[in-house]
Amino acid sequence: MYPSPQESRTYFTTFSTLGRRRLFQVEETVGLMVETLQSYRRKGSFEVHAFVVMPDHVHVLLTPAAEVSLEKAMQLMKGGFSFRLKSKTEVWERGHFDRRIKDRQGYEACVRYIHENPVVAGMVDRGDAYLFSSAYEGTMVDAMPRWLGRG
Repeated sequence: MYPSPQESRTYFTTFSTLGRRRLFQVEETVGLMVETLQSYRRKGSFEVHAFVVMPDHVHVLLTPAAEVSLEKAMQLMKGGFSFRLKSKTEVWERGHFDRRIKDRQGYEACVRYIHENPVVAGMVDRGDAYLFSSAYEGTMVDAMPRWLGRG
């Protein structure tokens, strides 16, 4: 039996700062982005399965809540951060990249990609050493969606 379309809405998303400005080099600013993700996660707007905040872009593996479209989830993440930052200038590039996750193999590949992003960028030797990633010990994220199977 296949999951309903609403149940299987897990996406790998990427969104970038305007002009690829390295906004997230300042610890306070990157912490604000992580808190924005966690805030909407706690409110139940979406599940966050994996994430990394890089100096000029963000990757998130998420499943929007049943009543939340992907577009609304993106608006919450980007707009919620901009509001908290209280920036007088535009923060984000328009739009985002997204790919719908179709199976467990694709999900696991996205988690690896997200967690290895700071390693590939030469920022750390191991993904779990990067503070602003779900690979970092103790970071709160949601389990793999049930429709992908667990165990």
